[in-house]
This record gives sequence, structure tokens and C-alpha cells, in this order.
Amino acid sequence: MIKLSKRLQGIANLVTAGSYIADVGTDHAYVPIFLCQSNRIVGAIAMDINEGPLCIATGNVRNYGLEERIELRLSDGFTALNPGEVDLAILAGMGGALMIKILRSHWQITTNLRECVLQPQSELLKVRKFLFSKGFVIVKEDMIKEEDKYYPMMKVRPPGKDDKENNSIDGKTNVPPNIIVKDFADGRADSLEKKWSKVELTYGKLLLEDKHPILKEFLEKELRVKTAILEHLSVQEGVESNKRKETIQDEIELVRKGMSYYEV
Repeated sequence: MIKLSKRLQGIANLVTAGSYIADVGTDHAYVPIFLCQSNRIVGAIAMDINEGPLCIATGNVRNYGLEERIELRLSDGFTALNPGEVDLAILAGMGGALMIKILRSHWQITTNLRECVLQPQSELLKVRKFLFSKGFVIVKEDMIKEEDKYYPMMKVRPPGKDDKENNSIDGKTNVPPNIIVKDFADGRADSLEKKWSKVELTYGKLLLEDKHPILKEFLEKELRVKTAILEHLSVQEGVESNKRKETIQDEIELVRKGMSYYEV
């Protein structure tokens, strides 16, 4: 059994059992390999824009004897994917702007998915705003710490996917009997019908409501760092310095609002 890093394991944990997945930016195809080995998924299309990683991924898939369950494709985002080919797409290890671009520019593919697992490396607030503006539903959130870096991630449902559809895997006639099938509607769900505040959009409403310990650690670190910056700026004068002070003060206030969720 292949062993995943904490970040990749967190992503794998969000994948709904019984799915047929597309792993966008698969790199060495570790996540699809693990999911197939653990019989969590039916199969996968592992895609990457670069030939080098895809060549390594091909070797890894062959070494683990998974050529019949994992297909490798050279692809820029969803370009090599057809609508309805897979149930779930993983987009991880990329910037938020690129993630939004992939989802938006291949909208027919995006809306034919049952779910997406997203792990944006930046611009998380922008990603959440995009998701809500398009009618996505955030089903579950998690946060992983690995080598002093924090990785928020989420499982989302594209617009138009009601609970009935997401509680079935009809249309997949090749589901092996030993596949572990779980409820597609696990976790909670929030959409535009339940408005998220700025602090919830920034740090994740479900993480805050769960009092997630890794998020708490992240907020405490943010408070220390931003307070130190403000103290450094306090001895400086000028228009630009004052603007920077105001920005940092606003950011500190947002962090404190996030930390208030952890108060008894």
C-alpha cells in the first residue's frame, strides 16, 4: 500500500467512496493509486499538464499493477476530459485563481460532476466567493498541517446537484462488489441560501463551527505574526505606513473574530 503525505491523505479522505475520479494536476498519481489500492474508488483518470510528472505517474501506475483502473492523460486542466466521464474531480496543489479558471472555462464538465475536492494553495477567500456566486454547495471542510504549512481543503457540490442525485451512483455499471460505498451527502452543506460572513468566508464556516484544532493553531499564529508587524509599523510615520497599519489592524480584527468561535 502506497503511503501518502498528510496533505495528500487529507485530500484522499474527502473523496466519496464509490466514485470514478479525475485527478487534475496528478503529479506522480499517488492519490489515485492509494484510492484504488484501498478500494475507495472505481477508477481514475490522472491528468497533468507536464509530460515529466505524467511519465513518472505512468511508471508508478504500472509498478502497482493498476493500468486497468487508472488512465493517464496529458491535459491542461479539464481539456482532455469529457462531460460525464467521471463523478468527482480533484483539484489540489494549485493557486486559487488557476482553480477558478479551470472550473469556469470548462463549465459543462464542471456542472456534470457530482462533487469536487478542492485544495487551493492561495486566494481561499476568492475561491469561496466564486463557489457561492455560481451556486456550489460546500459539503465538508478540513485543514491539515504538514511541515509548518497549513492546507485548507473542501468537498463541494456543483450547482444543480440535489441530494437525491448525490446519494446514488447510478450510471456506473462497472462498480466492483468490494468497493466501499458511502453516502454521497455526508457532512453538512451550505450555499448562498445560508449566507457566510466575511470571517466564515475567509477561514471556513464549517471549520469554525467544528472548532477545528488546526485552524485554531493557524489563527493563533496569524495573530502573533500580524501583531508583531503592527508593533514594527507603530514607530513609522507617513501616509503609506498609516494605510498599512489600518490594513493590519483590520486583519487582526478578522483573526480575533475567527478565534471567538473557540471561546466557551
